[in-house]
Amino acid sequence: MTLFILFATFALLLYIGLPISFCLALSSLASVLFLDLSPLVVLQRMFAGVNVFALIAIPFFIYSGELMLHGGASDRMVRFAQTLVGHWRGGLGQVNVLTSLLFGGISGSAIAGVSAVGGVLIPKMKEEGYDADYAVNVTVSASTLGLMIPPSHNMILYAIAAGGGVSVGSLFLGGVIPGILTAVLLGIAAWAVARKRGYPVSAFAGGSAIFHAFLAALPGLIMILIIVGGIRLGIFTPTEASAIAVVYGIAIGFWVYRQLDLPRFWKVTARASRTVASVLFLIGAANAFGWVLAVSDAPAFVADLLAGISENKIVIFLLINLTLLLLGTVMDMAPLIIIATPIFLPIAQSYGMDPTQFGVMLIMNLGVGLITPPVGTALFVGCAVGETRMERLLKTIWPFYLAHLAAILLVTFVPGFTLALPNWLP
Repeated sequence: MTLFILFATFALLLYIGLPISFCLALSSLASVLFLDLSPLVVLQRMFAGVNVFALIAIPFFIYSGELMLHGGASDRMVRFAQTLVGHWRGGLGQVNVLTSLLFGGISGSAIAGVSAVGGVLIPKMKEEGYDADYAVNVTVSASTLGLMIPPSHNMILYAIAAGGGVSVGSLFLGGVIPGILTAVLLGIAAWAVARKRGYPVSAFAGGSAIFHAFLAALPGLIMILIIVGGIRLGIFTPTEASAIAVVYGIAIGFWVYRQLDLPRFWKVTARASRTVASVLFLIGAANAFGWVLAVSDAPAFVADLLAGISENKIVIFLLINLTLLLLGTVMDMAPLIIIATPIFLPIAQSYGMDPTQFGVMLIMNLGVGLITPPVGTALFVGCAVGETRMERLLKTIWPFYLAHLAAILLVTFVPGFTLALPNWLP
């Protein structure tokens, strides 16, 4: 009955249009009252959810991403990608995918990726004769690459939700190959659609242009190596790495690219602060929601339900993926990571899946939710940037959905894609 009250209240509040964080908190409150507990329990669980030292890394990584975004790194990434793949069929579509892959290592956010990469490339693609739906579809589909390429603050959140039994460094490394794999599959989809529509082929920029573009983008790319290498070699913790990333982002913006000044710096700081506040409130509310699920014995209920359907490992993994994909279409990523991890991680482990592999699989599934209605925040941002209607996009986005699904299945059933780098690098 507690689970019924929890989900019924959540669905009702979501239906009437309340923000997702308030839906989580108020539905938790309704369930706690039904259990005849003090309402203070909800506040205590919310506070406990954000009173975690490792969570300090999330505000810092969000801040560093904003600094690099507005400090000139995104423009250099676009130019570097254009010199590499701009001469392929539908070259700007390939540039879009590669830029999102490179920029994902700076921002770690799908929304930031759509705003930064889409703000530059969508208008340019439309000017070059690309259809608006193609430009937006490529942009939003590739924006999720930032969730897998380090430093992804969502992976830090997963490590916390998993109870600290998963190394953040291993997660960062584990996401690299799946991120590249997804980028390759999205590039193939972009090429196939471009070939079908007869989009233009540009001239090859040449080795000299590639070298100079690489040098210009290098300061931004170095940040990824500093963070991942430093964490993996034990030089600093993920929290310390996030603070170093902020200092590095300030230095790059002010003294290397010189696109940051004091007025812009304060705007970036204010924007990052608003994002951090909303994310942390969301995490706290999701923690309260997850506590009610645990008290109601939801993990055991879900495990028994799946076991009642099949004992076959392949079927169980497919059902977990399907459930995560469906949940991702109606809820934001941060609360779902906190809620879904304690439910599905033990089930996946009982069938032999490594926690690092499950974490990457979880992030990939929930990332598809960011580009799928009805929530689909990255999809909405892409529509706004591209000045086009979602109904038009959904008729032609299916090749990119197929690319994402193929990548998810490969990561699910081929552990080496996720575990090769963490196992290879000590």
